[in-house]
Amino acid sequence: MTPSQLILPLFVCPGEGIRREIGSMPGNYQLSIDELVRECAEAHSLGIGGILLFGLPETKDEMASEAYAEDGIVQRAMRALKSETPKLLLISDVCNCEYTSHGHCGKVVDGDVDNDATLQWLACAAVSHARAGADIVAPSDMMDGRVAAIRTALDRNGFQNTPILSYAAKFASVFYGPFREAADSAPQFGDRRSYQMDPANGREAMREIALDLEEGADIIMIKPALAYLDLIWEARQRFDVPLAAYQVSGEFSMIMAAAGHGWIDRERAMMETLTSIRRAGADMIATYFAKPAAQLLS
Repeated sequence: MTPSQLILPLFVCPGEGIRREIGSMPGNYQLSIDELVRECAEAHSLGIGGILLFGLPETKDEMASEAYAEDGIVQRAMRALKSETPKLLLISDVCNCEYTSHGHCGKVVDGDVDNDATLQWLACAAVSHARAGADIVAPSDMMDGRVAAIRTALDRNGFQNTPILSYAAKFASVFYGPFREAADSAPQFGDRRSYQMDPANGREAMREIALDLEEGADIIMIKPALAYLDLIWEARQRFDVPLAAYQVSGEFSMIMAAAGHGWIDRERAMMETLTSIRRAGADMIATYFAKPAAQLLS
């Protein structure tokens, strides 16, 4: 494992001079664009492979308007990062849950998320991210058909060479809890089990990955990582494409909480879990441990 195989998730928010620590994720912050630029310069100096950027908009509405606005928070952040850290790989998360007033990942019609109506939002957001400087776009919504919709929109707008990192197997997991504080994205009603995957259904995960590759995905991701090491391994055996895994917020926070009580050694737990994800077959790992792990690996 090397620092270049690690991806650092970051959260950008409106304002200036803001570095607001996330209570359930010690050492991680909601960052204004100026602070984000500094954070990314440090990540680049550590040899980290890239960042995965999430946005907290100034306003939310039922149409997730700021997700695909040309002057949205992620779009402005991408332009600043391309100007200040041009060699750092920028991956943009393409979803709607941070931008909708109801906290769901798509358009809600009669109390349910309308899969097909959401595809246009996702395609518009991906194009706006690519236009702002994203090197890779990463749809994380789990709507059926979104990879094809995004690929078509990117190609139509002159971004044929912008790769898609698909959250191909994203499970309806309990381990996302701290992220919802970080991204202010908790659903206001119901849950996301109608479009995220059943944790028991590994066979469906392989089908979802195959479908996303058929639609044009260049990189596939399995999320979360630690409870799904078997599926990372199985995907590695089946699919000869770059494979990512996401060590999600709850996995990070469990280790930090146990270490804070003196029950485990933080550095050893961090490296042991990251090594297990790498050993299972992940080529790249999105992790909130990217900075301290890179420092140990250097």
